Amino acid sequence: MEFAEIAQLMDGGTLHLAAGPLDASTLPWNEHPAFEGVALKHLVTGAETAGALSCHMVRVAPGCTLAMHAHAAQWELHEVISGSGTAQLDETEMPYAPGTLTIIPKGTDHRVAAGDDGLVLLAKFFPALL
Repeated sequence: MEFAEIAQLMDGGTLHLAAGPLDASTLPWNEHPAFEGVALKHLVTGAETAGALSCHMVRVAPGCTLAMHAHAAQWELHEVISGSGTAQLDETEMPYAPGTLTIIPKGTDHRVAAGDDGLVLLAKFFPALL
């Protein structure tokens, strides 16, 4: 199975929540309010986890960037599922490709830039971002 297929499966997969199953394809993609070419699909929000965690599909268009930012109250876990690019944590830059996992401690400055084929990742926040 190709990694691009995994991203498609996640986009249309089933979420099993305490309230019952939910078809992920019914959830909207939301344009990021601050970063052009970045869209979010909120798979799991704090409402479903009593604020403990959230999980979001993040789609970064080719050549676009989530500029340097930090989350003061959340740890973040990135799981790259499709495409390629780079990430920077403080002064350290690393390649992003399917299978890459990155732990970002709370308060750590970070950015993500998509390569020519775009980038899709799961961003998980502890505690929940939303």
